[in-house]
Amino acid sequence: MLYARRKGWALDRVEVRLRHEKIHAEECAECETREGKVDRIELALLLEGELAAEQEARLREIALRCPVHRTLTSEVVIVSPRK
Repeated sequence: MLYARRKGWALDRVEVRLRHEKIHAEECAECETREGKVDRIELALLLEGELAAEQEARLREIALRCPVHRTLTSEVVIVSPRK
């Protein structure tokens, strides 16, 4: 929304829908992991407004670079401090 507003584009509403499931790694063609289970998240990005096809494509590109998307698609390390 911020990018569209800055550009003066007629984006009225954004809705992000996520669906999460655990699947067997061997059933995932796009996964590097081959054993155990992996988290699979389906993303549906709904953009409402009077947007040109190029504007919508650009907004979808930007959505894939947001901090939340980057966190979910990068390696995550959780460290618990010892007392």
